[in-house]
Amino acid sequence: MLLRTVSAATAETTVASKNNFLDLFKRSTSVAHLAQTHAQVIVHGFRYDISLLTKLTQRLSDLGAIYYARDLFLSVRRPDVFLFNVLMRGFSVNESPHSSLSVFAHLRKSTELKPNSSTYAFAISAASGLRDERPGCVIHGQAVVDGCDSELLLGSNIVKMYFKFLRAGNARKVFDRMPEKDTVLWNTMISGYRKNEMYEEAIQVFRDLISDSCIRLDTTTLLDILPAVAELQGLTLGMQIHSLATKTGCYSHNYVLTGFISLYSKCGKIKMATTLFREFHKPDVVAYNAMIHGYTSNGETNLSLSLFKELVLSGQRLNSSTLMSLIPVSGHLMLIYAIHGYSLKSNFLSHTSVSTSLTTVYSKLNEIESARKLFDESPEKSLPSWNAMISGYTQNGLTEDAISLFRRMQKSEFSPNPTTITCILSACAQLGVLSLGKWVHDLVRSTDFESSIYVSTALIGMYAKCGSIAEARRLFDLMPRKNEVTWNTMISGYGLHGHGQEALNIFSEMLNSGILPTPVTFLCVLYACSHAGLVKEGDEIFNSMIHRYGFEPSVKHYACVVDILGRAGHLQRALQFIEAMPIEPGPSVWETLLGACRIHKDTNLARTVSEKLFELDPDNVGYHVLLSNIHSADRNYPQAATVRQTAKKRKLAKAPGYTLIEIGEMPHVFTSGDQSHPQVKAIYERLEKLEGKMREAGYQPETELALHDVEEEERELMVKVHSERLAIAFGLIATEPGTEIRIMKNLRVCLDCHTATKLISKITERVIVVRDANRFHHFKDGVCSCGDYW
Repeated sequence: MLLRTVSAATAETTVASKNNFLDLFKRSTSVAHLAQTHAQVIVHGFRYDISLLTKLTQRLSDLGAIYYARDLFLSVRRPDVFLFNVLMRGFSVNESPHSSLSVFAHLRKSTELKPNSSTYAFAISAASGLRDERPGCVIHGQAVVDGCDSELLLGSNIVKMYFKFLRAGNARKVFDRMPEKDTVLWNTMISGYRKNEMYEEAIQVFRDLISDSCIRLDTTTLLDILPAVAELQGLTLGMQIHSLATKTGCYSHNYVLTGFISLYSKCGKIKMATTLFREFHKPDVVAYNAMIHGYTSNGETNLSLSLFKELVLSGQRLNSSTLMSLIPVSGHLMLIYAIHGYSLKSNFLSHTSVSTSLTTVYSKLNEIESARKLFDESPEKSLPSWNAMISGYTQNGLTEDAISLFRRMQKSEFSPNPTTITCILSACAQLGVLSLGKWVHDLVRSTDFESSIYVSTALIGMYAKCGSIAEARRLFDLMPRKNEVTWNTMISGYGLHGHGQEALNIFSEMLNSGILPTPVTFLCVLYACSHAGLVKEGDEIFNSMIHRYGFEPSVKHYACVVDILGRAGHLQRALQFIEAMPIEPGPSVWETLLGACRIHKDTNLARTVSEKLFELDPDNVGYHVLLSNIHSADRNYPQAATVRQTAKKRKLAKAPGYTLIEIGEMPHVFTSGDQSHPQVKAIYERLEKLEGKMREAGYQPETELALHDVEEEERELMVKVHSERLAIAFGLIATEPGTEIRIMKNLRVCLDCHTATKLISKITERVIVVRDANRFHHFKDGVCSCGDYW
């Protein structure tokens, strides 16, 4: 009896001591305290108690003493799976993923222990910290073999890992195969799509979550979905989520309220955002930042500055987001300088988010040198900072700089995301270099970016603008889901190539699919009608935009209608249309009519229109050139000379024309009369041979638009050496017979070169694709796809 009493007392003492040690571990705030407690554990005979040592290992890891934790682990004679898991987690949270995976490998190869779902969850988490995706894929495969992949924690970690490596398709497959889904897994899916800038996909997952009656959303769900809705400016959906948040009780959280302020601000509903901000009893700095950004992004600069002063006076500590919120999206260069200076003095410029925001706004203000200086001087670059600079170059037409920086980025530690790819595809489209666009497409295939609706749409636009309309349509047809931007891009592509009827067919398909047209849609359709001579169809489209869909036409819409009428020769009707416009016609409208006057050689109307244009925009050299060409076409050379002299006196210079042709992956650029190319002799010899064959076929040079003050023979010589002819001659030399020739010209192709290219295509039996400033021309067997209507 006495022995039993002693044993029971000893057991109680042992349990009490263990509990005391566990409590001491929990309350220790330094490694020194833990070391002292560890010594007492040994003194009291618990040096081999695996539960105490496991808890101590975990607490050491939490305090950053990961190598002390490792040494403690190594002192355990027979560690169990739980202790392995704790050490693996410790290495991961202490940013030592390789060490974590080494522990995992030791467990699998050097012990008889079997990893459980938590082991795999920690291993996947560690693999997510690597630059290479392959270890994570291997561990995922091992988890499947061991039958652990259906566990929720592991499933969420696998989904998160695939999103981290930009493998959205793989993440979706794992998600779909999970037998059960909890709120955490749904949130991981929404967050992953949002972070990969696949906003529509994130919203679709959110809708699926709502329709699943077994799953209840939480505040994390709202914090993940609201930025995606804001990016798409989905006001209606945002209001529905607002109502849902109120019903579920999530709305009471301050950070959710802040999320709705950002949403309404991005949707332009600044009054609603202000009303929500006033609901705060005492707004924190995050709420202030959201409201300041709301005012700034909606052009309310004075209100944003006023609220910034209020925040400063409140005594709350500013953060980098405060400065980012204050940076205006455009204009106010002096304010940008002030914010830049303040950021420098207060050391906020060291935050990549602040320098990236300043880089973005400098680029928008065409201060590209300031943007690049900021980018170069940033001590730490992020993926958004690379994207901001690449986008800045693209927006400012500096496509070669954008591509060069993109190549440099690929050599850095950062991998491109959908935003990077979209920007660089835009640069390829501007440059018209198909081989580079195909290279980017190959890069897209090697990732999982094709599942992004934005990347796929950008690819369609790139192929269309680089002359491959068939490839653009192939990609369009392969897309499982399309938004209005995708449809608009395809319609615009057909318009660019002069395929008006195909553009109308796509527009009809869009309406039948349930996607509502936007003002941009109508602009694309009207453009396609103007380049295909579809007057009746264009008139019907314009009227349906106003009366059926209720859109107010912009100046661009009116200019398209003028172009439709003018190109078809209805000049007086076009003039009457302009005079009846309910808004003031801008220079673009009158310029469109002037271009039509040139096509149809109506000198009298051209003179009237030119006077209006010179009054509206006296410094635009293009109007002078157009009017001079009209006089030249009318053989009124003295008047043409007068117009050119006027432009010369005012020092108005026209951009020099050039033509680019790509052979292999090497671009070759020619200017008129160019003598700089290494094969210049062969090029001019080929031109001479072509000239002879063309004259045999009945070719007569169109010299009316050549300079007025030279003899006819000299005018003929001048048009013979236009940049597009030199590029075509070089293409004939540098490529195999029967190969398609593609060239890109920065100005409109002239009448004579258009005629000559038709003949060259017939003589050489080549397809010649020409992209000029307005559209594409596909020359084949002596015929152009534009039907001589450009």
